[in-house]
Formats: sequence, structure tokens, C-alpha cells
Amino acid sequence: MDVYEAVNSRRAVRAFSDEPVRKEVLERVLDAASRAPSSGNLQPWHVYVVTGKPLAQLKRRATARALAGDPGDEREYPMYPAEMTSPYLDRFSSAAAQRYKALGIARDDPDRPMKIAALNSEAFGAPVVLFCYLDRSMGPGQWGDAGMYLQTIMLLLRAEGLHSCPQVMWTMYRKTVSEIVGAGDGLVLFCGVSVCFEMEGVPQLRTMRADIAETVSFLGM
Repeated sequence: MDVYEAVNSRRAVRAFSDEPVRKEVLERVLDAASRAPSSGNLQPWHVYVVTGKPLAQLKRRATARALAGDPGDEREYPMYPAEMTSPYLDRFSSAAAQRYKALGIARDDPDRPMKIAALNSEAFGAPVVLFCYLDRSMGPGQWGDAGMYLQTIMLLLRAEGLHSCPQVMWTMYRKTVSEIVGAGDGLVLFCGVSVCFEMEGVPQLRTMRADIAETVSFLGM
């Protein structure tokens, strides 16, 4: 797949088929993704690939917490700034409205947080979830490296005909995730990435992006 096509077709898919993903495909993707940029070549990421019975157990436990109204584990890093102003708040609100509509959940539904958490904890039906951890000694630069690494993975998945959905939501249930994957206290869960083929016949969500004039400045050209 052309790189531009991979970038343009990558979306956070929230409805996956149950078609199995071959281990050799995941190995090929993760091996190639190791070439992602890494300052000082630290390669600070550690990934657990979870499927089969371990993932089914994780889904059951996380979904039970979600449906019980469990607010989740204390966050180890903020998902968003404490206060957002325009244009960031505008973009956030617009994307949220699109997402709720695609999921069939009304924004004024009092059970909205629980329903969204339950959908997330089921990984939107995906049979594979990658959990990306970093060592606690790592700093902001290495978190940036992890982001570039995960983006590389998601683009390579598109080249394999697969889709993905990065889910920071899993940090809400980080203790449950760590118990399943066996991650030690010295690791911090960055996020999970659900992986599979997209389910056919479901609404496709594609959020808008700002015009480059809003985010890019050209100097000297």
C-alpha cells in the first residue's frame, strides 16, 4: 500500500470482525515497526500482544468493572489538559459528537460513560489487543518515541489490510491489564491498540482535520 494511502485510510475503527489475525502478520508488522524513530536508539517501548483466552478474561474483568460503574484506577498520566480552550476544545467537542452518534449513544444519556466504557473494554470486538508500556524512568522524549512507534504500527497494519483503534481507556483499568499480561510495577501502561479487520456494514467514522493553515507555518519559502 502506498504510504499516502495508508495514512489517509487509517482511522480509529470501533467495530471489528472476529476474523482471526495471523501471528506471522503481527510479527512482520512489529518487526518492521522497530525501525520507528527513537532518540538515542533507546527503543523505550515494551509491547504485550494479547489474544485468545487471556484477552477474553481481560475483557470479562474490565467489562464487569465498567458495567458496575467502577470509575477506574487512578490515572498515572493525564489524558487531556486540565483546561482546554479554542481551538482545541472545539475540535474535541466536534469529534466527540461524531463519535457518540456513530456509536448510537445520545450525549444526554445519563448512562453514557458506562456504555462507552463497556464498549471500550470489549475492544470493540477485536480479537487482538496490543498493550504498549514504558519504563517509569523514561521522560517526555521517550513518550514521544512511543507515539511514533505506535503510529508506525498502525500504518503497517493498514498495509496488511488491517485496521486498529488506539485506546487510552485501558489505563483506567491498568491494574487489571497488568495482572493479565504480567507487567511489573516498573512499567507504565501508555495505551492499548485493538487490531483486526473492520466489520462490514457499520457506519464509518472519519473525523475532520484542521486545514494546514491553522497548524503549519512556512518560513523562507
